[in-house]
Amino acid sequence: MISDQFAKSLILLGAIIIAVGVAVYFGRHIPFIGRLPGDIRVERPGFRFYAPITTGILLSLLLSAILYFISRKR
Repeated sequence: MISDQFAKSLILLGAIIIAVGVAVYFGRHIPFIGRLPGDIRVERPGFRFYAPITTGILLSLLLSAILYFISRKR
């Protein structure tokens, strides 16, 4: 038999996959993502470089806060 903890983990993993899918689908419609100050964008003929440094830090902080509150709830 599958334990209750394993089942809860599978449900949480499924919810995370759905959340990532929704974020990827609607991500292009959020105007500030990828255009924050500190995001590096270089476009030249035949060359394109993009490093979303500030966006990565912001998303990391948001994900860390969400996971912190989830772990505190247990």
